[in-house]
Amino acid sequence: MNAPRANKGRDFERLLLDQVADRWTILVMRALCAGDGRLRFNALRREIDGVSQKTLTQCLRRLQRSGLVERHLVDGAPPGVEYAITALGYTLEKPFDALKAWTTEYAAAVRSAQATFDASARIESAPYARARRELRRGQPPR
Repeated sequence: MNAPRANKGRDFERLLLDQVADRWTILVMRALCAGDGRLRFNALRREIDGVSQKTLTQCLRRLQRSGLVERHLVDGAPPGVEYAITALGYTLEKPFDALKAWTTEYAAAVRSAQATFDASARIESAPYARARRELRRGQPPR
């Protein structure tokens, strides 16, 4: 009887890890930490290359629901919305900094491994590439 309850806990932890480890979550949280913990929506959007308005909105709503950021309406000209990192959200600053440091330190090694893999994949797939070209031309493969 306890097994389903235990699975629900693991399922929640997995979903939480998926959310926290999401590409946009990491970028949003790092931008908020770098911006003194508060940024307006459009300033946040400018800080994160490639994020669409819809994606940023969805990410911020998930973070707000999980208690990692707070949303505040800003009176003034122009009126706007500001997002602030919470105390719980700040607990992710060190792990995200460590992840950033790791990517900086090992980026060259990862690129080298990828190049090695890609080169071996091209060599392994060379006979199949010729067969695919022949099939596209309407010729039977040899």
